[in-house]
Amino acid sequence: MDFRRSILWVIFTASVIFLYNAWLRDNGRAGLFGEPPVAGVSAAAPTSSVPQPAALGSAALPAAAVAGGRAAVPTTAAVQPATLTDVRTDVLDVKLSSRGGNLVYARLLKYASEGEAGHDVVLFDDTATHKYMAQSGLVGGDFPNHETPMTVLPGPTTLGSANSVTVRLQSPVVGGVQLLRSYTFHRGSYVVDVRNDIVNKGTSAVSPQLYMQLVRDGKEPAQGNTHFYHTFTGAAVYDSKGKFQKFAFKDFEPQAKTIEAADGWAAIVQHYFVSAWLPQPETGSRQFYLRKLGADLYATGIMMQLPSIAPGAQLVQHDRLFVGPEVESQLEGLAPGFDLVKDYGWVTIIAKPLFWVLEHIHKLLGNWGWSIIGLTILLKLLFFPLTAASYRSMARMKAVAPRLNALRERHKDDPSAMNAAMVEMYRKEKINPLGGCLPVVIQIPVFIALYWVLLSSVELRGAPWLGWIHDLAAKDPYYILPLIMTGTSFLQVKLNPTPPDPMQARLMWIMPLAFSVMFFMFPSGLVLYWLTNNIFSIAQQWFINKKMGVPEFKSST
Repeated sequence: MDFRRSILWVIFTASVIFLYNAWLRDNGRAGLFGEPPVAGVSAAAPTSSVPQPAALGSAALPAAAVAGGRAAVPTTAAVQPATLTDVRTDVLDVKLSSRGGNLVYARLLKYASEGEAGHDVVLFDDTATHKYMAQSGLVGGDFPNHETPMTVLPGPTTLGSANSVTVRLQSPVVGGVQLLRSYTFHRGSYVVDVRNDIVNKGTSAVSPQLYMQLVRDGKEPAQGNTHFYHTFTGAAVYDSKGKFQKFAFKDFEPQAKTIEAADGWAAIVQHYFVSAWLPQPETGSRQFYLRKLGADLYATGIMMQLPSIAPGAQLVQHDRLFVGPEVESQLEGLAPGFDLVKDYGWVTIIAKPLFWVLEHIHKLLGNWGWSIIGLTILLKLLFFPLTAASYRSMARMKAVAPRLNALRERHKDDPSAMNAAMVEMYRKEKINPLGGCLPVVIQIPVFIALYWVLLSSVELRGAPWLGWIHDLAAKDPYYILPLIMTGTSFLQVKLNPTPPDPMQARLMWIMPLAFSVMFFMFPSGLVLYWLTNNIFSIAQQWFINKKMGVPEFKSST
């Protein structure tokens, strides 16, 4: 038992140290072992946010595009102030800019802000303190891009009683090409249909490339991170070959990192929310790019080669833009692998089934707090045989603890003799000191997965439980749950065998208090899960100790 505890404490302590060390380095601080912070890029910003054309597939770019390297920006774009057009649905309030037809503001009407009472979550914004927007345009020549002035055509901009509303914009003719763009918003949906009509009004064929990019600063969300847990904010791309890949903003460089692909999408994720360009059709040659635009501005985008357009002809390209919460039921089916933006890390294979069960329990109970309790009880029952084996081992160790103490006292000056006597006692009484270790190790990945399910699920955001708990994704405002959880942790220690080593015995009482400090800052949903787990662990341990006939060990001497 002592050896098992030592192993578990070593694993736990090492894990805490290494996790905290990684957190320090990722947040620009020196590590605990003297390592420098993970370096960011401090190079000067590029001269333009318009991406370079890419050599995609077998389509050849016009000579002028290769020579110029970058699509020219019309001089009028620098002098004409942008105007904003408000578009409102039942779930979104957005603003479209006349500069490039960019989507520069998106407010999620169904999600209250955690940092500002009475306000909704603002995902896209274009202010002095926060920049996050969706842009698109054409390159491969002097074509309209996301900095070209565009005119909003007459039409409705609010959903009203309709099921959808479409807003159309039109660019001037640039390089013989005119771009007409339309955004279609649907009732109850965070998916925006984006249509680009490229009209060749010149005298020669053109072969433009369409780029779609998300531009964001590197600021972390105002809520969702503490000193005790951290969620990812950065870029993500997916294709059938490379699968789901994440990229922290600190790894971006002025020289774009590119990934050639035959399908896939690009996104920016932050805690609970995501924006993504989802090209249509889903397959076709494309290039993902990640690029640093300035001191704290980053672009994640997709470059797609379009077919050649003859003089007087036009090409229509349909794509989709997602701006909203990471609700699994809404993410699945939009694009292959898109549900992975709700990222559970290395425990995904366990976490996704756990959330599926949690979601179905919620359909029965109608309350996420009770659903967490129900799932925790279900897991405790599932693992009861393993837990019982662990507690039996602990109970047996507790029964022979006085004899162990006597052996230690008798052989305190002869460690070899003491160890030999202990091994002989374990053999006679058929006790395996590591008997409770394996069941605990098997359960660890499941409970880590459930931890990430509760930390990552936007469904818990703003979800009440009972009484004073109005938001399971926020910390307990009165710290009642963490205090009760701390008390149950001490009760568990009391039920366990007392280690013969006085120092280890003191540590057994100190660790629950030190460990519980983190839970005062954790979301109440996580604390509720841990508290329920503690209560049922105590009940199981009592049941096994008192009701399952643990034998009283008698002296064999």
